[in-house]
Amino acid sequence: MADRFAQGDIIRMKKPHPCGCSEWMVLRVGADFRLKCTGCGHQVMVPRKLVEKNTKEIRHTV
Repeated sequence: MADRFAQGDIIRMKKPHPCGCSEWMVLRVGADFRLKCTGCGHQVMVPRKLVEKNTKEIRHTV
């Protein structure tokens, strides 16, 4: 099965970050994802299962 997520993609999550933005840039893909908020720049590590469950939309970058 091909991976849906790639480094550099912008994903929209179901719930917004406290800063109000719900879009995140994928910095690292693996068992855990490193995501960067596109609003405030905050970075978090999130388990793959939670990212796959809470993603509404993926914008692939070229």
